[in-house]
Amino acid sequence: MQDDECIDKSISRQQDISDFSQAQKIISFFVKIGAIRDKKMFKILRLNRVYLVAVAKLLFRRSKMKILVTGGAGYIGSHTCIELILNGDEVIIVDNLSNSKLESIKRVEKIVGKEIPFFETDILDKEAMRKIFELHKIDAVIHFAGYKAVGESVAKPLMYYHNNIEGSVALCEVMSEFDVKKLVFSSSATVYGMGNISPLIETLPLSATNPYGRSKLMIEEILRDLGVSDSAWNIAILRYFNPIGAHSSGTIGEDPNGIPNNLMPFITQVAVGKRERLSVFGCDYDTHDGTGVRDYIHVVDLAKGHVKAVEYIAKNSGVEAINLGTGVGYSVLDIVKSFEKVNGVKVPYKLCERRPGDVATCFANAEKSLNLLNWKVEKSIDDMCRDSWKFQIQNPTGYNI
Repeated sequence: MQDDECIDKSISRQQDISDFSQAQKIISFFVKIGAIRDKKMFKILRLNRVYLVAVAKLLFRRSKMKILVTGGAGYIGSHTCIELILNGDEVIIVDNLSNSKLESIKRVEKIVGKEIPFFETDILDKEAMRKIFELHKIDAVIHFAGYKAVGESVAKPLMYYHNNIEGSVALCEVMSEFDVKKLVFSSSATVYGMGNISPLIETLPLSATNPYGRSKLMIEEILRDLGVSDSAWNIAILRYFNPIGAHSSGTIGEDPNGIPNNLMPFITQVAVGKRERLSVFGCDYDTHDGTGVRDYIHVVDLAKGHVKAVEYIAKNSGVEAINLGTGVGYSVLDIVKSFEKVNGVKVPYKLCERRPGDVATCFANAEKSLNLLNWKVEKSIDDMCRDSWKFQIQNPTGYNI
């Protein structure tokens, strides 16, 4: 009886299986409950360590889930959909295409070799969202949908608060109606404000310096309140740092509308001749080369972090804020030099005055993501630069075809 209780607890935690004796106990348990009925096969498994551990791991895996991805046509969302499907999960995409293109979903479908249910819907439209929940038995939601340009948020704060905050509240209300209480929320390292020293750890005081950042911070607070009010909610708040890169095929990547707000698409557009030169804001920071240092993370690593977060909330209750970063800072000129080296192209740039509100250094403490999610980055700065350039040269006009 003691062994059965131990196995039950292990299954509920879904911990990794590597020990032979542990695998034997697990196989015996599944035979006992009738999951393995072939006694001859059981004897063969008991005699072969490699097969036994492999079968135990297979039986031990969590059941696959049907996951609604809001903003799934966007840069991070599209890459995450691929990783979810490769993991065996089923994906439904909701996106109003206000800052993304349908073409990205078509390309994701080509990469994974299957059609993905897509709804061109705004999450503020609760009636339309209810119909999606009625049509699909959704197990969990990954919530990317939201406006994200800092400058635009300063010029149009009400638009940002309405879309980002009210949209998130409306989504949670519909989820609650259908008793779907597993959520991964796309937050940002901007919630750490300007006063904290890197590496930034999740327990630091939070603040924001612009409406975009404040909208993320307010949503985090709403989700924490939701978790306190109802312990059935399992929520992972993922704080991103600086995602760059693209899918290794060059099929999907970052395709911003108008002038890029982020460093890498600006670099690729300069390298391809679309723009004259890169403006580097600030060259007198207290860093190794005077330019700002940030935690750049490959978008595919980031996408895999979401898969791990879904696995975490599938078996853990409560609300957890978790950094998704490399834990290493690279300067603007580090990125430029790496890009030039791996791709054999020059990136003209000019050094400019600092921008108001920029900090010298910002990078993550990545220990919690390793400890809770068993996640760490796999790709290097060179991979980020190589894949970004591949997407640019294969798609000189982005998703416009």
